Amino acid sequence: MGRICFTANLQRHLPAPEASFTGRTVRAALEEVFAANPRLRSYIVDEQGRLRQHVNVFINDRPVSDRVALSDALADTDELFVFQALSGG
Repeated sequence: MGRICFTANLQRHLPAPEASFTGRTVRAALEEVFAANPRLRSYIVDEQGRLRQHVNVFINDRPVSDRVALSDALADTDELFVFQALSGG
């Protein structure tokens, strides 16, 4: 079973506790989290289901390569890290 974590910056907007997933793609893992926390969906993906521009997802230490279909494969031992990109000066 994999693990998905959300940064504190994202959790300022709504609760997003660490969760486990069994899905075999990034999309499947996120859908499991969205089923338990529907409000989180609009912060992570847009109306077409693509990652929002200001959101980054890493599988272990590498960024997802498919930001549109979220088809990157996942293993039982993978960790997903979801965070909002920060900008400013």
